[in-house]
Amino acid sequence: MNYILFDGSVRNQLLPFTFTRPVADIRVGILTLREKWEKHLGFTTTTITEEYLSEKWPMVELEKNVLINASFVPSPNLANMVKNLSDNQAVFYEDEPIAFFTAEEQEVDFDTYDVIQYTHDDIFRIEHTWDIFSKNHEAIKRDFELITQGRESQPIPEKTVAFNEKLIFIEKGAKLPLCSLNASEGPIYIGKDAEIMEGAMIRGPFALCDHATVKMNAKIYTGCTIGPHSKVGGELNNSVIMGYSNKGHDGFLGNAVIGEWCNLGADTNNSNLKNNYAEVRLWDYETERFAKTGLQFCGLMMGDHSKCGINTMFNTGTVVGVSANIFGSGFPRNFIPSFSWGGSGGTTTYKTNRAFEVAKIVMARRGVDFTEEDAKILEHVFEETAQWRRG
Repeated sequence: MNYILFDGSVRNQLLPFTFTRPVADIRVGILTLREKWEKHLGFTTTTITEEYLSEKWPMVELEKNVLINASFVPSPNLANMVKNLSDNQAVFYEDEPIAFFTAEEQEVDFDTYDVIQYTHDDIFRIEHTWDIFSKNHEAIKRDFELITQGRESQPIPEKTVAFNEKLIFIEKGAKLPLCSLNASEGPIYIGKDAEIMEGAMIRGPFALCDHATVKMNAKIYTGCTIGPHSKVGGELNNSVIMGYSNKGHDGFLGNAVIGEWCNLGADTNNSNLKNNYAEVRLWDYETERFAKTGLQFCGLMMGDHSKCGINTMFNTGTVVGVSANIFGSGFPRNFIPSFSWGGSGGTTTYKTNRAFEVAKIVMARRGVDFTEEDAKILEHVFEETAQWRRG
């Protein structure tokens, strides 16, 4: 069977992260949504996404295909139902298709399908940007069980303090001397060749992905994911860093999502609670206004390739687009459009030629090429987001 992940109806609700990736490649928990599905199905997947992303993430159609809504997080129950789909069958959750069978070039009409309603109570979906951090505790727990089942962890170093060792899993090559790991409230996963430096204190659920680093004396509370090749220091709480990004110094990051190739300057802080304890609103790209989240705690959403200078202060519920460069004193606006340059005193347009020069240097430091495909994607984002920039 050929499995194809599609973005579904929530793609625009997951901007700015889906400006530069399909929904399937959002990281929540330990794995991306794609990696979760591939582990459950035992097959690789391709993608139906926006046209400008399709060169980097192409779709492969065969004679028989199952299309899967990437915003749904697989469970063993759901994966088994998807694997057992046959001609003209579909799995729905309420009015939303989770997965359906289709033959090559078949026109899909769900009125002619045998629709199976998914009624298990393990349904889990990423519909909004804030779901990435607010559901990260549960996602880490599910991924931990999926990844570690039937495997044996590397031993915990003798001088590392560990609580509830059965929920701590360490991959080969990881280094973690003289740190504290508390898995009393949820599992702790340490990826391949990752490092936790001396004096760091960590509470689970927590995921440190392959080749990532936690710096000395960091304080990391529950529900945090540090994506591959990222570096973090200071204080973090209930935050997801997708990968290849740095928060290398002191400062607080809470109830936040940081994309790839971002850098937070020393002593950057975000507020995650309003002074009046009111519900937090976030910028909504579809309605072009601030929308209710239903959350009292909600911090920073930062798209790929964005950077901020030292001592940057982000207000509660700030959305930063792709490839923005923020600096200076005071609080910048709660919505910073993609390719903005500046801060609280105002912003100008960050030209693509300058942004691409920086991206090439930053990516080369991790041994990754900035490709022509990457440039085309960012050029499209630059044009698509021009309407929100000032000057």
